[in-house]
Amino acid sequence: MRRALLILPLLIFLVLAGFFLSSLMSKEAGVTELELPSPLLDKPFPSFELPSVLDEQTRITQADLKGPALVNIWATWCVACRVEHPVLNRLAAEGVVIYGVNYKDNSADAIKWLKDFHNPYQLNISDVDGRLGLDLGVYGAPETYLIDAQGHIRYKFIGVIDDRVWDTNLAARYQALIEEAQ
Repeated sequence: MRRALLILPLLIFLVLAGFFLSSLMSKEAGVTELELPSPLLDKPFPSFELPSVLDEQTRITQADLKGPALVNIWATWCVACRVEHPVLNRLAAEGVVIYGVNYKDNSADAIKWLKDFHNPYQLNISDVDGRLGLDLGVYGAPETYLIDAQGHIRYKFIGVIDDRVWDTNLAARYQALIEEAQ
């Protein structure tokens, strides 16, 4: 009996190692995004009234977010957002409508970021206290929501938008929303 108790930690370790290994092996190579469904899918974008990052006197509401569009949650403290930002700049240059939600960030840092790395956002919402992020169910930055022409959330993507993610996941969804709106 005593011997069985001695190998119990080893058995627990092996079971946990097997679980984590199978989770890792079941993911495709290079896939880093998480699939977490949002309870807001097919529901209107949450109501809000927050200042613009670039001009605190300008107030932005959900009515200002005209879809189809991407709503990107970003912050200067987010290392992954720096990786994603050049792709967002390219997409904006190609005509993709992108709105930004600067999440739990300092506006002065955000303005400097946009000057240094360019601004892909048509509107940029300052969510300093994270209230809008809370209403959206944000886990962290970066996250991106696709909204349709009626302002309903149609898809939520957690992680960095890179060329692969855009080409294999988001581009077709965005295009479908454009075609649906016509």
